[in-house]
Amino acid sequence: MRKILLFLLIATFAFSCSKSDSDIETKPEVTIPDETKPVDFNTPHNGYYKSVTGYGQAGLKTVLHNLIKGHTELEYTDNSSDMDVWRALEQTDEDPNNSDNVILLYLGTSIPKASKAQNNQNDYWNREHVWAKSRGDFGTSRGAGTDLHHLRPADKTVNSARGNKWFDNGGNFHSEAKDCKTDSDSWEPRAAVKGDIARMMFYMAVRYEAEGGLDLELTNAPVDDKSPDHGVLSTLLEWNKLDPVDAFETKRNETIYTIQGNRNPFIDFPDFANYIFVADN
Repeated sequence: MRKILLFLLIATFAFSCSKSDSDIETKPEVTIPDETKPVDFNTPHNGYYKSVTGYGQAGLKTVLHNLIKGHTELEYTDNSSDMDVWRALEQTDEDPNNSDNVILLYLGTSIPKASKAQNNQNDYWNREHVWAKSRGDFGTSRGAGTDLHHLRPADKTVNSARGNKWFDNGGNFHSEAKDCKTDSDSWEPRAAVKGDIARMMFYMAVRYEAEGGLDLELTNAPVDDKSPDHGVLSTLLEWNKLDPVDAFETKRNETIYTIQGNRNPFIDFPDFANYIFVADN
């Protein structure tokens, strides 16, 4: 019996030693891909970005400005049957779950399209200039004052509370817009639209780059006057990363494209902001 057991042990050992290298199980190597950045922008959005060759392209801000300028400009209010800002916002900010309503920027609630604060009614919606129209003093004139890429439906009283405050973190929660914070000079919107607001502000600073005498700039040290400066840039760059582009924002960009004929590049390529504004400041 002992001889049989010894024979089996010797045979098993001999077999294990005879296995080839190919029979030995090895773990596959893990390859960490290099960071990739698109270098060809010809294809996205039917070649809209064909003039862009890469994120690090020299003069990227100028290239984008030339690309998005010259859009179809709307009237702020038009009593005829023509398209104006009121009618456009009914399309751009339509509630995806109720076609009779629009979504309010700061509250995030849905309100009937018909409930416009045209007669100064509280708790109706009006047209919020995300880039405050007093910062550059462009008012509601055609161009910056009616550019859909920074106009959003907002509750009238909340819109007034935000006023022309710049965007930044901090403050106390607002009594009506309970997910927003504010203090004497800044406004922090609800988390779900922080990135949206950042990308609208980036658009404005590129679109109105010494255009028609209006040169809008983002800064880390805005002042409370009518200068064309807004902020806070470092906070907006942070929000751009924290709140990625979502389906509502993407659809809004597409709808504006059909109305104005231009796009917000920072919705299509959010990383543009890191190459333009970080390099400039």
